[in-house]
Amino acid sequence: MAGENMSGFYAAVCAEHQIETNPHISHVLEKTTVTENLTLKLRGNNNLRCDQRLKDKDVFALSKCLRNNKFVTGFDISYNNITDEGVGHLADLLQENSSSLKYLDLKFNDIQTHGAEVIAKSLQGNSSLLSLSLSGNKIGNRGAMHLASMLQVNNTLKELELADCDLATQSVIAFAIVLKSNKTLLSLDISRPLLFSHQEEWAVHFSEMLAVNSSLVELHLGKMGMRDTGMERLTEGLRLNRSLRYLDLRCNRVSRDGVRHLAELLKQNPTLEILDLSSNRIEDKGALYLSEAIAWPGCVLRELSVTSNNIRTDGLLSLAQAMTANTTLNHIYVWGNHLEEPVCQAFRELISSGRLPPEQTDVSAYEVDGRVFLAEVFLSLRRHYDTTNSSGTDTSSASHTAAEPLTENAATFTPHTEGQLVPLQPC
Repeated sequence: MAGENMSGFYAAVCAEHQIETNPHISHVLEKTTVTENLTLKLRGNNNLRCDQRLKDKDVFALSKCLRNNKFVTGFDISYNNITDEGVGHLADLLQENSSSLKYLDLKFNDIQTHGAEVIAKSLQGNSSLLSLSLSGNKIGNRGAMHLASMLQVNNTLKELELADCDLATQSVIAFAIVLKSNKTLLSLDISRPLLFSHQEEWAVHFSEMLAVNSSLVELHLGKMGMRDTGMERLTEGLRLNRSLRYLDLRCNRVSRDGVRHLAELLKQNPTLEILDLSSNRIEDKGALYLSEAIAWPGCVLRELSVTSNNIRTDGLLSLAQAMTANTTLNHIYVWGNHLEEPVCQAFRELISSGRLPPEQTDVSAYEVDGRVFLAEVFLSLRRHYDTTNSSGTDTSSASHTAAEPLTENAATFTPHTEGQLVPLQPC
């Protein structure tokens, strides 16, 4: 099917339902060459006029176009003006027996509690969707509870992103409870919930979940307000976990005492490969604990971010020395700390010797009047872990700020089976 045919079909649907065509949609469809496993990208962006951003009526027309379409398997309509009404049209599409959608990105629209409930109900009977992002939508605690309940029944979804969705303690704990039995979800992002308790009950439940969960590969717990006590609880469960590869703890309140528990874990855990500790409070002592763990025989950590942690010369030098002792760690991000000249010299040596490839760190060395300095390079820890494909080949990519969703091994996904929802209540 040529792009002009897709565009023509869209125009015909709009005419039939008396909907004004959106010039942005028409332009994208005209330039789209239809191939297998096509992701249709209609993101809102700063170059679009406000009236060109997708609205509910646009989603209605597009959902009509996508019915019985076997080529479009991804749909990116993030950063638009879609409300709960538009989600209802997408839910109808997901409930179709012929639905081919595997990837649906709805980040930063205007979806609220009812929209989350609608899409959760549609996924109870869907066996095609692998990745769903609702980050940046204010679905709240009730909306998140509906999605947690959905995971009791759905055994197809691999990736769920709910960052900046105003989750509360009840729904955060509900996800921990559900993931004790869910065996298919690979990646969960619940960063920046609204947690007002200082008791960190959620960390106890996530620790218990991690102790028994054998499928979760990637977990994002950024902006949770986590302190050292929560970090200690979390590592208790991680000591028994053998599946997690990527742990995101950025923008928390973890200090050297919490990192000490994490460092002891790294000496024992044979699977954790990527660790994001950026924007915490670990300082020199915490960096020393991490350095000891990195140099420990058997540590498998490959990528580490400690940006903006108030680390000074001793801590940063210890990390640089640990990289010479253990060649497994090949990505490190340190900008936002105190980069004195000895640190600059150490990292220049790591980069110039080839030990630290320049595309795998966020600093670059330069010299002025005989003194060495480090400049910031706009690279950061990748946002997703790329799992191994079905042939066993490592598909992990170099550092970047975004990645395609976790959709590997699509041919081996288990089909959906019906089940009964159990109301979730926090312990």
